[in-house]
Amino acid sequence: MRSIFSPITLGSLDLSNRVVMSPMTRDRAGSGDAPGPMMIEYYRQRAGAGLIVTEGTQPCPEGKGYWRTPGIHSDAQIDGWRKVADAVHAEGGRIVMQLMHVGRVVVPENRGFEADIVAPSALPCPDRVPGPDGVPVECAMPRALDAEELPGVAAQFAQAARNAREAGIDGVELHCSSGYLINQFLNANSNRRDDAYGGDALRRARFPTMVVEALAAAIGADRVGVRISPGNAYNGMTDPDPAATFAPFLDAIDPLHCAYLHVVDMKLETLDTLSFVRGHFSGPVIANNMLTLDTGCELLESGRAEAISFGRPFIANPDFVERLRTNAPLAKPDYARLYTGEERGYIDYPALTD
Repeated sequence: MRSIFSPITLGSLDLSNRVVMSPMTRDRAGSGDAPGPMMIEYYRQRAGAGLIVTEGTQPCPEGKGYWRTPGIHSDAQIDGWRKVADAVHAEGGRIVMQLMHVGRVVVPENRGFEADIVAPSALPCPDRVPGPDGVPVECAMPRALDAEELPGVAAQFAQAARNAREAGIDGVELHCSSGYLINQFLNANSNRRDDAYGGDALRRARFPTMVVEALAAAIGADRVGVRISPGNAYNGMTDPDPAATFAPFLDAIDPLHCAYLHVVDMKLETLDTLSFVRGHFSGPVIANNMLTLDTGCELLESGRAEAISFGRPFIANPDFVERLRTNAPLAKPDYARLYTGEERGYIDYPALTD
């Protein structure tokens, strides 16, 4: 049996196999941004993954920027996620919640409520973001967070982690990539501050490190994962030297002994990303980005990663792990219904045994 199907422990997370379901925005949250029956069934169907990482979930109202993304800051949201966790656990799965504060990547019409738009600096996101009708529009102008506010924002993340654990979720993953708030602090394009949280890469890493420390203090570092994607230009994160950007951050969080580092390998010509992170992070690594069974197994067998994650294959293949195990063909997603199809294109993909 290939090592991909062998169990592994990441921090306090005991996984039955090394196939991780990567976080994917699906825009199916219900009233009050709480998970409803569709989301419960969606995650239940995919509990064969060794670990599910949920879609990005806002830790506070200010963290929302996309249409119908779920939160974890209200009683209704906690209750909805409890039903998700119960459904996954009943199938023998494990699930962690990706905490995603979008920072400046906000279309106000997507929120349905009034909330501040915040970022490290008063610089708008240069990329357009889909509004409620799916048509991409310009993001709103954020205001720069005051230094005195930053511990309070870190505390919002910590409370979100406690809420996730109250809901029965096994841990959290901090979204530090794709141009959202944590990545905005790390990147010089979006962080033009001249205080202790801006300037060189070491100072730009201070607030992201503060958040990881707050999460670890709230629920234990052994239940905290971190996701990075060095060199990913999404949402204005162009970076001529991603190694210099991420090294101080990884060096700062490594002593905490987090459960894992989830690495989106952008296949950069100028950086061997997985080798780079091994030099700055001593814990388990989950590798991601356009992997196959063969390339994933090569990473595991060579010791370059402890687990591998897949995104798109899980959309149309709720039994993706079993299909890998039996070398069964994979169904293709209905891309027209990724975000707007309700049950169609979401929970109507059959398993092989259906």
